[in-house]
Amino acid sequence: MRLSSSVFAAVCLLIELLGIALFLRGFFPVPIKSSLSTKSKLSDLPAEPHAGSSQPNSTKVPSPLFKRVVIVLIDALREDFVFGPNGKRFMPYTRHIVERGSSHSFIAKARPPTVTMPRIKALTTGSIPGFIDVVMNLNSPALLEDNLIWQAKNAGKRIIFYGDDTWVRLFPKHFMEYDGTTSFFVSDYTEVDNNVTRHLDSTLKRDDWDMLILHYLGLDHIGHISGPHSSLIGPKLLEMDDVIKKIHASLITQESEGSLPNLLVLCGDHGMSETGSHGGSSEPEVSTPLVLFSPAFQRKAGLEQPVVVEQVDLPPTLALALALPISQNSVGRLIPAMFEEASLREQLRFLHINGHQLSSLLRDSNPNFHKEDGYEQFRVAEKAHGNWMKLYMEGNASEVLGNMGKKVLKQYLEALQAMSAALSKQLGKYDIYSMIVGMILVLQVLVLLLLAMPEALSGAACVDVPVAPAFLSLPFYLLSLLGSSVHVLVCTSAEASCYFCSLPWLLAFSAILFSSALLCSLVVMAARWVPLPSSSQPKKSSDWTLSELDVLLLTGTVGHTLSLGASSFVEEEHQTWYFLLNTLCLAVFQDVCRKYFRERRQSSDEEEEGPLLPSTVEEDPTRATFSPTAELGVSVGSEKWLALATPILTLACCRLLRSLNQTGVQWAHLPDLSHWLNSGDHKVFLSLLAVLSLLLIFLLVQRRCSMVSKIALALGLLGVYSYRAAVDNILFPWQNSSQSVSKGTGEARFVYVFVLGILFTGVKDLLRSQVMSSAVEGRRLKSRGLWEAYSGVVLLVALLFRAHNLPTLACCLLIQTLMAQFIWKKLHYDAAQTTIMHYWFGQAFFYFQGNSNNIATVDISVGFVGLESYVEAPAVFLTAFSTYAGPLLWACHLVCYLSSERDRAAVSLGHGSYCFALLRSIPAVFYVVLVTALRYHLFIWSVFSPKLLYEAMHTLVTAAVCLFFTFMDQDRTRRP
Repeated sequence: MRLSSSVFAAVCLLIELLGIALFLRGFFPVPIKSSLSTKSKLSDLPAEPHAGSSQPNSTKVPSPLFKRVVIVLIDALREDFVFGPNGKRFMPYTRHIVERGSSHSFIAKARPPTVTMPRIKALTTGSIPGFIDVVMNLNSPALLEDNLIWQAKNAGKRIIFYGDDTWVRLFPKHFMEYDGTTSFFVSDYTEVDNNVTRHLDSTLKRDDWDMLILHYLGLDHIGHISGPHSSLIGPKLLEMDDVIKKIHASLITQESEGSLPNLLVLCGDHGMSETGSHGGSSEPEVSTPLVLFSPAFQRKAGLEQPVVVEQVDLPPTLALALALPISQNSVGRLIPAMFEEASLREQLRFLHINGHQLSSLLRDSNPNFHKEDGYEQFRVAEKAHGNWMKLYMEGNASEVLGNMGKKVLKQYLEALQAMSAALSKQLGKYDIYSMIVGMILVLQVLVLLLLAMPEALSGAACVDVPVAPAFLSLPFYLLSLLGSSVHVLVCTSAEASCYFCSLPWLLAFSAILFSSALLCSLVVMAARWVPLPSSSQPKKSSDWTLSELDVLLLTGTVGHTLSLGASSFVEEEHQTWYFLLNTLCLAVFQDVCRKYFRERRQSSDEEEEGPLLPSTVEEDPTRATFSPTAELGVSVGSEKWLALATPILTLACCRLLRSLNQTGVQWAHLPDLSHWLNSGDHKVFLSLLAVLSLLLIFLLVQRRCSMVSKIALALGLLGVYSYRAAVDNILFPWQNSSQSVSKGTGEARFVYVFVLGILFTGVKDLLRSQVMSSAVEGRRLKSRGLWEAYSGVVLLVALLFRAHNLPTLACCLLIQTLMAQFIWKKLHYDAAQTTIMHYWFGQAFFYFQGNSNNIATVDISVGFVGLESYVEAPAVFLTAFSTYAGPLLWACHLVCYLSSERDRAAVSLGHGSYCFALLRSIPAVFYVVLVTALRYHLFIWSVFSPKLLYEAMHTLVTAAVCLFFTFMDQDRTRRP
């Protein structure tokens, strides 16, 4: 069956999308949900166990333990801020109550992803949110799942809320009164808390509410701006301590004789990393304090070691303490200390209700629930509870009854712990079978594209796919039988719970038949390339050969993918890229030495033309006016030494950048140059370094720009320095030390104007190049337009980078310039080699910025540069742009370089032409960024067997998209 290149590429893309969808469906764990569509009700509670009695058992929840509840949630409150050495200094009142007052203290462990919206869901539903909630954190929809807030409102509780407006979006129409504050504008850490505290005095005096929730954001914003060791942290903690003191004193004075006591809950939604961010699974990010204040608790005799609990244990504990049903999807267990003052019967009743809810959820989510130890332990404890109730109802008051009750209590606690752990493990289970099937489809498409490439790139631009021979071959039926057998075996196994098995059998078997036919077609197409033994055809000159550098690039790329099958290589992936980059520099240095010292001098014509250029390339008139050495003002005699120095200088820059930002996991806590530069004592050094970096950036970027763009670039870089000085990162020579720090909004918008102006100039030149009558002039305008657009991107990166990262940008541009002028051109590297080198450099510079595979290293404060309030679209764009600035800069440079060199016929496109087709295609660039962004998910859950599948899928899909755009482009250009 013959297909045109475009139709063939479209069919392959459709199959690939189906494979990707199946892979991603297995890659993201499915949340645990109850089979009941309605929310929990008091009428659904189980009866109290009572063995051997005909009397009806009670189905009611014991009476509430507290009258009012105040929840103070301090965003990004780490446990060491309260329980650590600085707790007495920064939170003296809270620490005093913890040590001597009526309170219970815990360290609540939050599950990743440790961002605000998933944590609020965990604190209200008791369930463990998934990775997709990181994206939903930007625009939280209403929470329809059963939760504590809905149960309280349904029971007639009057709820007031002040703070993060995420609560208002999650729980619309749930609050009697509320005042939301924007959570994403991290530049504000004062007004955002004052808007909460200003309601306290009037609200605490009122008696028309039952539950008060306060969510303070200032501490989290300070962490994003300057980290956990900032001088702003102490005053903010003192402010929060005063709030706790005011609320606690008010609740105590309002209690009357004979009424139920009040409860004050102090907690954090997540912690804060050593860099001030959050989202990952490091200990400072997942460890939060949980302190319960109430006169109902016994007074402490001294500071006790806080007990470790799960954050999801709080919702079921509060629910039963307020006589509310536990949310259906809660995986938490009761905190026993909350109920230690209740009677033994009430304590057993609380534990029985919690155990019944967990066992029901386990039964709905796990087909093999009866094999779980926790489920069997609960049944045993429930039976023992019934026997205890029988003796209790008979009036037995002996010591044996008390000991028996304590034994049942212990059995319940062990069963609850086991069931909660089993339910939590469900979230870490990947659908490996669906992932493998999806990856097989993508792999087959990739091989098909590779085998069809010679035909698709030929003059006919058609591909002959042997469909009929595949369906009529014996291997097709054998493969179909084998695939169907494997599918039946996997789907009928006792522990099978995969998406591909849930599809209709007809659809699943059709996919198996299609995959078998496709594999047979690939074998037939591959057989065309196998030469016959009697063939005497001479070898074509266009046959591919692999040089030493090709072997290094291929083995390095594949080796990096395979290395991610181990957890250590994922956590410290930057070390892999640093090693590969150093090895690449040494290999390039060897090629330079071979060219200038070991090989014989070629004739001037051969040197001008290049050994890899085909003889049929027409001479470009513009090449005579373009000389790499002339651009930099370098003489021909010095060219050799500069080429030799380029790999060495690149190694030196990379070593310097490694010391600038510590990243990864094992050594991220060690001090680095960025910490030294950002300290207040070294602001002068940081200012001088910023000036030198900005000057070098201007000198390297302005060379290919028009005069207007050069002026705009110079003014824009001056605005970058002004912005950093305005936000007190660096100093102006005339700056007054007592001058107040501003947000730098005006300075940042000043730079944005020049960024847009330069981009507009570049786009204008690109559009003009398409309508020029002269091909030479059109190519010149196209090249200048690309480089001007690139300079606009560089200016935007300079604005978003923090002051200590400006040397990273300067070194990036310096390496690009030296490699382009003295390595890629002079050594005649083809487009495939140049593309892979750009990819390696881009990945390395991603980590040179201070990024890692931990989502906590994402600097969200750059999303508000030049903004006075939170605007979602620009904030998301600026944050993503700054995070991936390194790879994007190298990708943009590759587009500009290959486009300029292809127009001058100075680079052999050869077997690397598809790489250029990918990188000049906007959808493909966005696709690569999107796939790379998913890498954060791997680190969060720490499940390493799917990581290898994911990285293999990443490599396969990227290559397939490359070839897809090549075929589409080839079909368009070759048709008459």
